[in-house]
Amino acid sequence: MRGESGGEQGEVTERERLGIKLEIAVVLVVTFGLSGLNAGLSLVESALAPGGVGGRTVALNPSRSAQSTIDLLFQLLSVARLVGWAALGLYLLWRSGIGPRLIGLAARLRWRADVVPGLVLAAIIGLPGLGLYLIAHAMGVSVTIVPASLGDHWWRLPALILSACANSLAEEIIVVAYLITRLRKLGWSENSSLLASALLRGSYHLYQGLGGGIGNLVMGLIFGRYWQRTNKLWPLILAHATIDAVAYLGYTVLRGHVSWLP
Repeated sequence: MRGESGGEQGEVTERERLGIKLEIAVVLVVTFGLSGLNAGLSLVESALAPGGVGGRTVALNPSRSAQSTIDLLFQLLSVARLVGWAALGLYLLWRSGIGPRLIGLAARLRWRADVVPGLVLAAIIGLPGLGLYLIAHAMGVSVTIVPASLGDHWWRLPALILSACANSLAEEIIVVAYLITRLRKLGWSENSSLLASALLRGSYHLYQGLGGGIGNLVMGLIFGRYWQRTNKLWPLILAHATIDAVAYLGYTVLRGHVSWLP
């Protein structure tokens, strides 16, 4: 089940183990670990509010300024931060002797090996995910998610696509490739490292409600296992980017024109 990045590991000294643990802790504090804690607190706050979880609205790509150029710069800074997180994960793995190719990031995308599986994964995750959200929202156990609330600027659609790509890069590189690889080095089993990765992914989506957290946990299990079995990361990045881009752009186009969209 182990891919190239999870092959036979040499003996790890106690000093090296401590270093890896500290490295993981720092990376999670800087990236998605604190996001998970914030999302958990957000869920508790929503549950305790008078309207409950169903009475809250969360904007994923909010406008940050009334000035178009300033707003664009804010959006680009958010994209740069996510790309920086992805670069951090790649750099730390590279420093430990694991280059991008060894975690499934080949220099060239291949249609059959990367693009097609990515689109299939996007459909497997995205369509049931939308149905789960609509059902949970109708039951009042999910917040109202606004995927995009940017003003009608010329740069709106390109910015949303960049946001989708940056999200997918950061999450799949840090939460799947980096975390599972480092946990392997510590001697964790494939199942244990997979569960840790999926729980992390589910935690920082709890701001969407319990349904959003569980849905992303399942997504994490599927994505993580796919990577463990195939050692291909591009399909996960493409699938995630496709899911987010369709959500962002679809909401922008369909908002106010269909009755089933909250």
